[in-house]
Amino acid sequence: MHRLDRPTSGLVIFAKTSKVLPRLNKLFVSKDISKTYWAVVKNEPQKKEDTLINWLKKNPKNNKSFAYFKEVNDSKKAILHYKTIKKLDNYFLLEIQLETGRHHQIRSQLSTIGSPIKGDLKYGFDRSNKDAGIHLHARAIEFIHPVSKKPIHITAPLPNDAIWNACL
Repeated sequence: MHRLDRPTSGLVIFAKTSKVLPRLNKLFVSKDISKTYWAVVKNEPQKKEDTLINWLKKNPKNNKSFAYFKEVNDSKKAILHYKTIKKLDNYFLLEIQLETGRHHQIRSQLSTIGSPIKGDLKYGFDRSNKDAGIHLHARAIEFIHPVSKKPIHITAPLPNDAIWNACL
């Protein structure tokens, strides 16, 4: 239901009790949880902000998803919204809101528009990061707590490296 790709940094929510778990799961299914990601990309997207709609098809042999502009057999619709929030010396910082949560969705969709994520060899970046991670960070999450009904907003600190430090 709620996961991060292995090379991605950031926050993940865990249920503290068995009572809360099905209620949190329901929030994810009903899309009542807002997730914000930050990605450092190689090339500036053509538009400063946009909504990307693709159909993703997962290839389990190489654990990769391919984005198509039209529906193909066994594909799933993927929607994300992005905006460029900062220009760095050699990269661009994007803020991403997911509408759907597909396998490697952000990585695949950004690569498809010519903006691969820094360090992401699988999706078109030309070299890996020293730590084998990629510059994709689950930055924030917002939802109404399923028991207390209080609004919850959590922001994850950025990893400590020169590129992420330049984003602040």
